[in-house]
Amino acid sequence: MGNSEGEEGQSQTQTEAEGGNGGEDGSQHQAVVVDRPVRVYADGIYDLFHFGHARSLEQAKKLFPNTYLLVGCCNDEITHKYKGKTVMNEQERYESLRHCRWVDEVVPDAPWVITQEFLDKHEIDYVAHDSLPYADASGAGKDVYEYVKSIGKFKETKRTEGISTSDIIMRIIKDYNQYVMRNLQRGYTRKDLGVSYVKEKRLRVNMGLKKLREKVKKQQERVGEKIQTVAKTAGMRQNIWVENADRWVAGFLEMFEEGCHKMGTAIRDRIQEQLKGQQVRGLIYDWDGDTDDYDDDDDDGYYYDRSEEGENIDGEDEDLDENGE
Repeated sequence: MGNSEGEEGQSQTQTEAEGGNGGEDGSQHQAVVVDRPVRVYADGIYDLFHFGHARSLEQAKKLFPNTYLLVGCCNDEITHKYKGKTVMNEQERYESLRHCRWVDEVVPDAPWVITQEFLDKHEIDYVAHDSLPYADASGAGKDVYEYVKSIGKFKETKRTEGISTSDIIMRIIKDYNQYVMRNLQRGYTRKDLGVSYVKEKRLRVNMGLKKLREKVKKQQERVGEKIQTVAKTAGMRQNIWVENADRWVAGFLEMFEEGCHKMGTAIRDRIQEQLKGQQVRGLIYDWDGDTDDYDDDDDDGYYYDRSEEGENIDGEDEDLDENGE
């Protein structure tokens, strides 16, 4: 990175003034920048990279007039072990940082806790981060920046309120059903989204009902606007139109109910006639000798089989001949 003589002198003066001496003898933490940009290091997870991340990196970049900003990003293995699962994988997070205008170099596979060996390897002059203690889940200390703070190489940046990766994830969870339905409509399958068959159907039904309510509401608004327009044109009050509409609706419902009643009565009579006809045909063709199965008060007679009656008469004549009577 190029630099003018004025920038070099300003960088040297400001670095020595702000860096200061960290040790009691004044030699351990003395500023070392003389003829090069100040190498500032910032690190993090940078999941779902957002403008809060970008602002913190902007602050780190502008700590000195001539700054070379290195940004370390932890890989998936370390992040999942000490912080938890991320939405973006390590390669996606690295690539997001490379497209930030304030970043000069991305350091992949960054360590969870910064050591002197890491500082020497990358020739880091200062480490930039917000001042809140960041719990060291690895167990090495209470704060992952405890060491760089102790040697005077820590520079504070400010957090951006109202935005964080956790906040974004909470927004998604809050409106989970809407995002699932949106992706289903865009062609994703329920298996892609990890949604059960029942869940998918329920979401589709709920979304259909929601759209129907919205259409009804819009229709009501349009009807209301038309009523107001007509009322103004005719010089009538809106409530008069509403009353007339109520009477019209009531009259229509009354006529509809009467028509339904007549239709129901006609259908019932027709069914009764068909049933009665079936009963008559059953008496004629399906007689089984059990008269208790029929309750036809108009039919007091019985159906006789004339052939059987003839046989009985012939039998009686034979008996008379044998007895001589």
